[in-house]
Amino acid sequence: MARKRGRRVAPSSDHHETGAKTSTRPDQFSESAASDRKLITIFIVFFVVIPAVSVLVYRIKYAPNKDSSYPQFQEDGLVKTDVDYQEILDENSKVLKNESHRHYTYPVLAYITPWNSKGYEMAKRFTNKFTILSPVWYDLKSQGTGLVLEGRHNADMGWISELRRNGNALVLPRVVLEAFPKELLKKKKLRDKAIDLIISECKEMEYDGIVLESWSRWAAYGILHDPEMRNKALQFIKQLGHAMHSVSSSRNGKQYLQLVYVIGPPYSEKLQPHDFGPEDLQSLSDDVDGFSFMTYDFSSPHNPGPNAPLKWIRFTLQILLGNSGARALANKIFLGINFFGNDFVISEGSEGGGAITGREYLSLLEKHKPELQWEKNSGEHFFLYVDDEHINHAVFYPSLMSISIRLEEARLQGVGISIWEIGQGLDYFFNLL
Repeated sequence: MARKRGRRVAPSSDHHETGAKTSTRPDQFSESAASDRKLITIFIVFFVVIPAVSVLVYRIKYAPNKDSSYPQFQEDGLVKTDVDYQEILDENSKVLKNESHRHYTYPVLAYITPWNSKGYEMAKRFTNKFTILSPVWYDLKSQGTGLVLEGRHNADMGWISELRRNGNALVLPRVVLEAFPKELLKKKKLRDKAIDLIISECKEMEYDGIVLESWSRWAAYGILHDPEMRNKALQFIKQLGHAMHSVSSSRNGKQYLQLVYVIGPPYSEKLQPHDFGPEDLQSLSDDVDGFSFMTYDFSSPHNPGPNAPLKWIRFTLQILLGNSGARALANKIFLGINFFGNDFVISEGSEGGGAITGREYLSLLEKHKPELQWEKNSGEHFFLYVDDEHINHAVFYPSLMSISIRLEEARLQGVGISIWEIGQGLDYFFNLL
């Protein structure tokens, strides 16, 4: 899922350091370029040509067919495309007085990571904004000929108690299934053991269920290309969900243990064997309570650009909910929204960069005082800067407007949202939820 996340932001990315010190505002750059024609050429190549090429593909493939519908909620006129860096620095920490009021009424799943402590604070502060809180705590691994569930040392029961005093959000820790898939899926004894470990942990720790991540791991192992193994994979998830639904919650005897399953987006209209599609959605719908749909990480250091182009989000939802049977399951989808951003290297002959948090984003704004640009085709803000090593960067990070239009898209589609992850965002993002 979403780097020390199943597919998301790695701990090293969460603590990424940037080395830029000098300001490179476009107007300042232009003034110096007036005295040196070589700098004009550099500016054109690195700040116009390269960024244009890096977004050309998604502009062509994912340009919206019509104007996006913007949500009605506007807080103090800050939800807009022409945002200024100083405005973000001045306003990002301000939240509404009523921190528990929900503006987005569909289900909201929020991830919290142990390597980013701010997420724990945001979960407590805005508990009532969420329906499910998923701390990223557990890994189920192979150990010799058996299995072991690691991660209880991450569990913070005091934090969970405080959450439950503040609101009614369910606590569903994430479990990444790292066990060798061929052994696990072929051996009934191991399948039963995996299910027993998960349910026992839920009972002992009084969790409301789990968020399970395994599909991307199985795809990486290549087993989903084998029809027989692919079917065994689906049957295991069904077996787990059925078993969890037979167990009452320790906190609420009228509610069974919940299972949310993590799925990735397809990248082409013709589904590949490893893609999770509408038939899979229907197959698991009776035994899975929700599907966390990872609609982010569209771009990478190899292909810099926006985090999650709006047209691409629509495209992936259309593929997943393509037929009438799957469309009826829209209410079980948690559409992924990123609260992290990316700082990409775009210098010629170089690539690199990676995920950044809100804290790192604010530091870049304060240091470089950039001109933020709105890319309407993707529905995201970005800016450019040059670091101390004279390396050019493009930064894509969520804004009130980019989040707002994704919330509206989710509302129009009748789906919930999942946020990776709340510790990486800015405080005023929560005003929109």
